Amino acid sequence: MSIGERAILHVDMDAFYASVEQHDRPELRGLPLIVGGTSGRGVVAAASYEVRRFGVRSAMPIRRALELCPQAVCVRPRMARYAEVSAQVFEVFHGYTPLVQGLSLDEAYLDVTGSRLLKGDAVAIARDIKRRILEVTGLTASVGVAPNKLVAKIASDLQKPDGLTVVIVDRIHAVLDPLPVRRLPGLGRKKGEEVAAAGITTLGALRCADERALRPLFGGHWADWRERAAGIDDREVIPEHDEKSVGNERTFDADLTDPADMRAELSALADKVAARLRAKDLQASCIAIKVRRHDFRTFTRQVTLATPTSETRVIVEQSLALLETWLTGARRARVRLLGVSTSGFAVEAQPDLFADAERAQNGRLDAALDAIRGRYGSAAVSRASGLRRDRR
Repeated sequence: MSIGERAILHVDMDAFYASVEQHDRPELRGLPLIVGGTSGRGVVAAASYEVRRFGVRSAMPIRRALELCPQAVCVRPRMARYAEVSAQVFEVFHGYTPLVQGLSLDEAYLDVTGSRLLKGDAVAIARDIKRRILEVTGLTASVGVAPNKLVAKIASDLQKPDGLTVVIVDRIHAVLDPLPVRRLPGLGRKKGEEVAAAGITTLGALRCADERALRPLFGGHWADWRERAAGIDDREVIPEHDEKSVGNERTFDADLTDPADMRAELSALADKVAARLRAKDLQASCIAIKVRRHDFRTFTRQVTLATPTSETRVIVEQSLALLETWLTGARRARVRLLGVSTSGFAVEAQPDLFADAERAQNGRLDAALDAIRGRYGSAAVSRASGLRRDRR
């Protein structure tokens, strides 16, 4: 990469939860391993590469996974252990650049543009990071090196596991054009199938398609998706200490049409966001929701609180109230994505004397749930508001 060119890394740990289990328990190495619920009612949190050969993937119901691979071994998640290993990995990252944007426990963007004079070129840095992660944790990571975040993320997935893929500016079209459209981050499986069914099967075809072909698929955002297929992305790597918001969102394989299901999914997302706030010792004064319809039209609603909070009850209630406001003008909507985000952070909130008793009770409940999930995994306990009717 040239001196003036941005150097962005996307580092993705390989089958992280499953790899940690196989590292800690040598008897599991080489076996088709599923991390998730050990009953047929759970979902796959992580799948080892041995079990992926049978078609098993993350978020798949355990029952379906065991139909595909009856000999699979199932173990419960150990979130506290994964967080411990993740901290070791991120410590390696910060040894090369302060510009680290964590996406999850096992995935991050690194901007190493300013690190090259001291640490070597971007490819050398990527190799060294892979080596250090292996030394410290015994695990492998795949890295994409590119001039921007979008292309780096695509690249990191091209040679898994233990891969290193470099895409320079002059090679972006050559690398991206042959890839199937499903490789484009954010597109989603269902929309990807819809785009492919329209005859646009590769990123190159999407990049070269005209408005007449794309508008029926993406509406007013057709040009944005064509730019993404061309590998155009000017987003900055935002370090965690400069984080302006904490949120979570989910794209659904099948559009949600029942408001009760929308409420349940949004409650579950709000619960996760509140837990993340508490983990970061943050209080949020602004709560927002995002709703994306089946036609990719996206809506946001937000509310500002008088007292910043990290209480799950408050964040869930405010998120649901915002959803109800949106639903009032969107009856019979088909929803493909829901999200909850928080901002306007304060490390310590101004106390509300009239709400102290209720806040204390909510705080004890939140702390108990955080402790259970930390020990037994995020799926160990759920709030009733986050359960869809077909799960009850």
